[in-house]
Amino acid sequence: MWVNGTQIEAEENKSVLNAVLAAGIYIPHLCSHPDLFPQGGCKLCVVEVDGSQEPVTSCTTLAKDGMKVVTKTENLDRLRRTSMELMLAGHPHDCTGCRSYGSCELQAMMQYLSVVANPGMREIHKSTTKLNTNNPLMDREMERCIQCGRCVRVCEDVRGVHIYDYQKKGDETYIGTKGDLSLAASDCRFCGACVEVCPTGALQDKDGVFRKDVTREKALVPCTLECPAHINVPDYLRMISEGKYSEAVAIIREKVPFPHSLGYICTHFCEKGCKHKGLNTPISICALKRFAVEHDENDLWKEKSFHLASSGKKVAVIGGGPAGLTAAYYLAKKGHDVTILERNPVAGGMMAVGIPSYRLPRADLQKEVDVITDAGVKIQYNTEVQDVHKVKQEYDAVLVSVGTSAGSVIPLPGYNPAQCITALELLRAVSLGEETPLVGPGKAVTVLGGGNVAFDAVRVSLRLGATVNQACLEARENMLADKEEIEQAIEEGAIINPGKNNLCFVTDDSGKITGLKIEDVKSFRFDQGRLVVDAVPGTERVIPTDTIIFATGQKTKLTAEFGLELNKFGYPVYNQPNHSTSQDGIFVAGDVVTGTRAVINAIAGGREAAAEMDQYLGGDGNIEEHLVDVPKDQADIGKIEGFANLPRVESQLLPCEQRKCSFDKVDLSFSEEDAKAEANRCLKCPLRNQITPTKMWTAYTNR
Repeated sequence: MWVNGTQIEAEENKSVLNAVLAAGIYIPHLCSHPDLFPQGGCKLCVVEVDGSQEPVTSCTTLAKDGMKVVTKTENLDRLRRTSMELMLAGHPHDCTGCRSYGSCELQAMMQYLSVVANPGMREIHKSTTKLNTNNPLMDREMERCIQCGRCVRVCEDVRGVHIYDYQKKGDETYIGTKGDLSLAASDCRFCGACVEVCPTGALQDKDGVFRKDVTREKALVPCTLECPAHINVPDYLRMISEGKYSEAVAIIREKVPFPHSLGYICTHFCEKGCKHKGLNTPISICALKRFAVEHDENDLWKEKSFHLASSGKKVAVIGGGPAGLTAAYYLAKKGHDVTILERNPVAGGMMAVGIPSYRLPRADLQKEVDVITDAGVKIQYNTEVQDVHKVKQEYDAVLVSVGTSAGSVIPLPGYNPAQCITALELLRAVSLGEETPLVGPGKAVTVLGGGNVAFDAVRVSLRLGATVNQACLEARENMLADKEEIEQAIEEGAIINPGKNNLCFVTDDSGKITGLKIEDVKSFRFDQGRLVVDAVPGTERVIPTDTIIFATGQKTKLTAEFGLELNKFGYPVYNQPNHSTSQDGIFVAGDVVTGTRAVINAIAGGREAAAEMDQYLGGDGNIEEHLVDVPKDQADIGKIEGFANLPRVESQLLPCEQRKCSFDKVDLSFSEEDAKAEANRCLKCPLRNQITPTKMWTAYTNR
């Protein structure tokens, strides 16, 4: 076909508009979109075609062999400007106050056609601009709607939901929901497709829904973005909803070697990013991960898992926690000979000797450690490394991943070490079956701290028969522990004392601690590292206690004799953002450099270190795996009645009376029906990335 005297080739059954745009020649358009059935409503795409007496809309006209098309004439410009002026008659004249300013297709079209609002035209006043504009996740500024119909078509034809349509109120036609209901009441799926195709600022994501410090493609899938290991959460939720549990596990294992353990104890950053919390509650992503593992009957992930031939290189990993085990696993798969030097009699770090077994059953953890040793990793237990350089003499590369295995103590006035213990010491002793003389029946225990480690100590002490108080500076709503940990501890009998300042230990004449004096806190802050507390006068009281457990921070056990340069806090100095140190061939990863963080953070650090070490050893540094092929998600998601208000399905718990006096597993997971129902609450966020982006006129070579 010929366009403006230039010959181009077009695909059969393509519209003139799409054929010409594909050839790099611009035709103005607004209501048209590459993914939507054309309707020719905006009249901006008019062209002249040989044989037609009047201009035709190019989006609704099929290209034909030998067709001659003209896209730009004085008459066409006049028709387009008239159409634009009609649209602008009902549109706000202020562009700079709109959040779509700078990315608005209507604004770009005004620039292209040199059109401004015609002061001589009667301005159209809309009476529907305030209809149902208060919705979760999305803002509807209906005064900016130009009735292009893109939202109607994408909702009906692409998503199969069909909540938008052309409505009438008096003499005014507008786009809205049936009965002018809110989006939630209309059974909207909140997939965001309408926002994606809207050419103006009429439909927008609410401020704060998506991060703006990353690429838009990543920001649109916040669960995967917020996961430190960037697991493809939506795809594995979809597999669970379809009953394809082996496929779900394979997707998870593409990024982490501990899917089962994480399903018990992950701090679920993914859920903090989940868009569904803007409707009611986030998807129970963490528990679904565990459900998938427990229903994986064929280990599909093993079929495509790589394992390269021997590289002839030897690697030592000092510390067999989640970071060290993860790095060792991927390095072994890359063909390196890997040995873990572990000071404990078991592998897993804090997963094995910190997190209590009622939260993470040891048999389930051991199965995942076995996968790592089956990959060729050797583990030397009860091996304490004093000098990293002696290790380096025997290996081509060394990873230091010893974690933060020492607890911190606050020596308040009256401190008596004979009655004090750190949470880590208690948890390690219980995990390894050792005696705990300070914690047991008849003991009054006070745990200092408000994080997960503190509540692990609280709940373990309860199970050992003690009565337990907990105290921390943070107010209840600001405590760092997971909400469910706090609630379960209270249910099991713990007394929590949030928003309290610890003044001193009360002692008797022999120096024995008999209590902890506390006071209420209005606020607190740190000024140049020094704690400044604004206390409430007259609120002092004493908590009777026999034993103090400190859960007030953790640190490394490293000293200068270990052979690495340490900063003033005792952490190794390394070449951030990489994991190498100033010592050739010695790398660091996990809590030993980041400070105490979540298991998933340590796993992510172990992956990064493994990739860097593989490159150092002569490999390509690529540890990525594709373990399963899953079909692309269907764009047609359909309507689900009451979708916005579907309640979160919670895991079943062991009854309190049974769990508080034993170390039996607390979380009993989902039924299959509940798991599928919970997975089906997903908003299908990645589908927005499947919508073809529109291009402004400036992107075309011939315009």
